[in-house]
Amino acid sequence: MNNYSDNATAVAAVLSTYFEGIFNGDAELLRSAFHPQALVIGDINGQPYFKSLDQYIDGVKNRKSPRELNETFRMEILSIEIINSIAIVKARVPMFDFNYYDLLSLNKIDEKWVIVNKLLTNVKV
Repeated sequence: MNNYSDNATAVAAVLSTYFEGIFNGDAELLRSAFHPQALVIGDINGQPYFKSLDQYIDGVKNRKSPRELNETFRMEILSIEIINSIAIVKARVPMFDFNYYDLLSLNKIDEKWVIVNKLLTNVKV
């Protein structure tokens, strides 16, 4: 998988897993998209947000999912940038009363793309 198209398809598949895990509240599926040492950092309405992967997954696991709340799935990839074994994805993740934008750093480790860092912010509409 050395060409951009194959790598972009693989990165998009990781994002699909990520979106599905968040939307359905599937903690193990969501965890599978991340490197175990990933960090989740950003701000929510101006308040700093800094979590380890385990803390982030626990939060997802212990809340009602967007699916359980009958929300419409609206998550989308806005852009993918790939250089060698690293990638940056800009994604829009609207759910609950939030309009999240994520910048996700991915790394190809042992021929598998994983999210190594998640930056997030809520953009008020």
